[in-house]
Amino acid sequence: MRGLRRLIIPSRLQASVPEWIEAVRALVEQYGAASASLAADYYESERVAAAVTGRFTVPLVGPPSDEQVESSLRWATKDVWERDPDAPATTDAQREPLEVRLEQAAKKSEAVAQKLVTDQGRGTVQEAVRQDRQAMAWARAAALGACYFCKALAIRGVVYKRDTVDFRAHDGCHCGVVPVFKGQRFELSDHAREWERLYRDYAAPYPGDQLNRFRQALAEHGHLPVL
Repeated sequence: MRGLRRLIIPSRLQASVPEWIEAVRALVEQYGAASASLAADYYESERVAAAVTGRFTVPLVGPPSDEQVESSLRWATKDVWERDPDAPATTDAQREPLEVRLEQAAKKSEAVAQKLVTDQGRGTVQEAVRQDRQAMAWARAAALGACYFCKALAIRGVVYKRDTVDFRAHDGCHCGVVPVFKGQRFELSDHAREWERLYRDYAAPYPGDQLNRFRQALAEHGHLPVL
């Protein structure tokens, strides 16, 4: 993604941004295919580890649509276009110098591309769980540096059944999908158990304010990334 930045020419935004989008689309397709393939290998290894019987071929999820890629990248680069700085609808980000706006757009675009690529891997595991008769559900695995929202979903454990399709990932999300098979017992990791304890002690008793309190508890106990 960083290598493709050179395709955006500040003096020719109208012509160069569409060319850049096409290049990013090809990159997402290439690495997305690798993401799906690796996810299939992972699913098969988990199946073996669970001593599942019977053969199953993991279906690979295809790339996102051209429309999804373009709309996501258009959103990431929306602040680079010239605007009247005195117009009421102009934001502070849009009043920054072009160099700053291009740098911010590049960061957003990297996060967008990462999600589009990783979604193919996550989708492959989810679809395998849906089609595999030996699978019963999936759990969400959150990275140590994940946000409070992802950690709140991860501590729920095996609540995502075979027909669950909504993963709810954000740009830059590194959460994974863990398949759970019949007869298999799923346990939270040590870190996830600590997040669960914090939620139970500091957030669960306060309906309507649970996510906010969970975020505060995670931050106070050193479980949120330093931005």
